[in-house]
Amino acid sequence: MRLTQYAHGGGCACKIPPGELEQIVAGLTGEHPPSLIVGLDDGDDAAAVRLNGDGTALLSTVDFFTPVVDDAYDWGRIAATNALSDIYAMGGTPLLAVNLLCWPREVLPLELATEVLRGGLDIARAAACPVAGGHSVDDPEPKYGMAVSGVAAVDQLLRIDAGIPGTPLTLTKPLGIGVLNSKHKQTGEPFPEAVASMTTLNRDASAAALAAGIRCATDVTGFGLLGHAYKLARASKVTVVIDAAAVPYLPGARDAANAGCISGGTRRNLAWVEPNVEYLGVAANDDRERLLLADAQTSGGLLLCGEIPGSPVIGEVVPRGEFAVIVR
Repeated sequence: MRLTQYAHGGGCACKIPPGELEQIVAGLTGEHPPSLIVGLDDGDDAAAVRLNGDGTALLSTVDFFTPVVDDAYDWGRIAATNALSDIYAMGGTPLLAVNLLCWPREVLPLELATEVLRGGLDIARAAACPVAGGHSVDDPEPKYGMAVSGVAAVDQLLRIDAGIPGTPLTLTKPLGIGVLNSKHKQTGEPFPEAVASMTTLNRDASAAALAAGIRCATDVTGFGLLGHAYKLARASKVTVVIDAAAVPYLPGARDAANAGCISGGTRRNLAWVEPNVEYLGVAANDDRERLLLADAQTSGGLLLCGEIPGSPVIGEVVPRGEFAVIVR
């Protein structure tokens, strides 16, 4: 059974658009207890609260979405990897996960739900993170994800508001997941490279960032590279410069984009971020290039203000100028 046909959108592309989301939460930020280190203010990857003054922060996050691939087991693995990513994006170690499952029980076999949960469990085991129960509801549309708790050292948190001018910008996974998933949903064609990328934990990249002394990071998911770069630039009061030619893409991503496999989420991302982006070079006259940079990723890599071995530098952080993001 093609699970993607039971969902109106796929993966992180089914998020509420960033502009609408900011309208929803406007006014919900503000004063909070001193123990809350990271909250809703800048839209960071996870919440962080100080524990007992011992230098440890408790991290908390939740992430779930509709099927992004047709294979139930792979969908479970992808959703779990994506949920754990928020902990790694903050420089943390996951400690505990609980499942979130919405299932059309009279439409899809319960055996498929078991496969989804088995996929999530296998990824959590690979991350050495126990899965202890969860919650399920009968829902017309299948959805799956996890709520994850973790810990991090307070003085080593990776935060979205800690970008410093003069540092390189590194991306740890190639883009193109969104357009490949859209093509998979339209045609049923599998893309093993995309699944492999989406099920690769950001654990090693996070550890490498901490070892390199990096303090500013975010993961690249539903708002695309441009959207997450803009959020980082806005929170850190800097400008992020992206070298378009240095950005890596998965095999077949450009072909999928040229075939028109662009999700609505990607188009909304671009419309939201464009007033804050200056395009130079090829992106100035190439709509497809801009859409690829805004492509809604699912379980994407980390965007780091700093350099780590084995990952490409795709730009730099500079003092804040007229635009939050420059694509050259």
